[in-house]
Amino acid sequence: MNPTKLIRSIFAKRLSQIDRYADYGDIIQQKTLLDLLQKAKNTEFGTKFKFNDISSYKSFAENIPINGYEELKPYIERTMSGEQNILWPTPIRHFAKSSGTTNDKSKFIPVSAESLRYCHYQGGSDCVALYLRENPQSRFFSGKGLILGGSRAQNPFGKAYCGDLSAILIQNINPLINLIRVPSKKIALMSEWDTKLEAIAESTIDRDITNLSGVPSWFLVLIKHILKKTGRQNLTEVWPNLEVFFHGGISFAPYREQYRELISNPDMHYVETYNASEGFFAVQNDLSVAGMLLLIDLGIFYEFIPLGKSNEHAVPLWEVEAGRNYEMVITSNGGLWRYRMGDTVKILSTNPLKISISGRTKHYINAFGEELMVDNAEQAIARTCAQTGASVLNYTAAPVYMTDHSKGRHQWLIEFGELPVPVEIFAEKLDTNLQNLNSDYEAKRFKSIALECLEIIPAKTGIFDAWLRDHNKLGGQHKIPRLYNRRDIIEEILRYNR
Repeated sequence: MNPTKLIRSIFAKRLSQIDRYADYGDIIQQKTLLDLLQKAKNTEFGTKFKFNDISSYKSFAENIPINGYEELKPYIERTMSGEQNILWPTPIRHFAKSSGTTNDKSKFIPVSAESLRYCHYQGGSDCVALYLRENPQSRFFSGKGLILGGSRAQNPFGKAYCGDLSAILIQNINPLINLIRVPSKKIALMSEWDTKLEAIAESTIDRDITNLSGVPSWFLVLIKHILKKTGRQNLTEVWPNLEVFFHGGISFAPYREQYRELISNPDMHYVETYNASEGFFAVQNDLSVAGMLLLIDLGIFYEFIPLGKSNEHAVPLWEVEAGRNYEMVITSNGGLWRYRMGDTVKILSTNPLKISISGRTKHYINAFGEELMVDNAEQAIARTCAQTGASVLNYTAAPVYMTDHSKGRHQWLIEFGELPVPVEIFAEKLDTNLQNLNSDYEAKRFKSIALECLEIIPAKTGIFDAWLRDHNKLGGQHKIPRLYNRRDIIEEILRYNR
């Protein structure tokens, strides 16, 4: 019995709406904006910025400033203290705690009932709908889905709950969904990662798992733990019906080969998603090509700031250009108004709008004019691993600045799973691949005029996890800052390596 055949028709109804994106994207987004303004017109924020007088995108952009977290923080903190109708009209009781990779400060993103239902949960449902269209023979619902999430905790203000977004989603999920997912809420919301890891393995080894959802780096830890616990060499021996991994949070490129080695099923599928604390934004809708479809009718209005411009003029969806990189700005049904995400995306196509995540506005290295972005780093690592047979578990990189006696260089701290070649060979090939991917880096490396060849320091096993543990970030959606213009983070982690 394959219930997927029966359930497929329920998800298929949504596809006709998604297919409208290509021809009616601008209309859908303009309606979304006006709906958000109408709903929040009587909030404190809506009254202050006269939402009642805004009737078009032009007046919206003229009257409401672009905001970073610091600009919205006072409103958010008051909401966390129990005040309501500040940024959004309906009560907000949950706050998604960000990974806090910017200056080690946590951010608390308001999660409204509307953002849960119409954005996060609908986005997850859209993932399944699009995946089932891509795979007519799927047996997705014949088994269970394993979701790897974080923990929930009382927030410091005592009036609401905060935790990883994944934990908030699990805590508030429709009870019917619990019939098709594992582990139990009790296990899923454990705060101690090592204890949770064992509990998840123990409770899922004998289940029929067909699908996985989570961050690639943490799932890799779980998979290796399960294989060690069962004495198996391949995850397909444990879960023979496993068919898809919905992954997000970090680039999958450095991990792809490791997953292929650990999951031998040739029909295994990997679906990239873009689900942040602020909303569910995009999903890979065509598994044959890279890129994700922006989901434009889930209560999020999108704007984009072109990178490389001296001003911060944002443009709406209907004015972006394919092939360009932009910083993403959102207005959401969680009460975020013209909020700078800090993520940068590359526009792959415009009708419908498809994107790839190119990095973070604060996570890059541009110490010598090289403008090295995270997507360059991820692609270069993947190519170098393919060329050398190496595997990378974790890494971070920062510049070593010029002195009177030496030129500048990039210093990489890398935890390898396998390194069958001398580290110097890996460094040379990584440096070459970065030059092939980034013309600015290549120009600075020309004859080592401005930049010397990068340096790699092999990391001891587990030091990145140790750093995360000591910063109360182990497990869930937390991740290591990959590229940083400053040296404070790499110096911290290097102390664990000594």
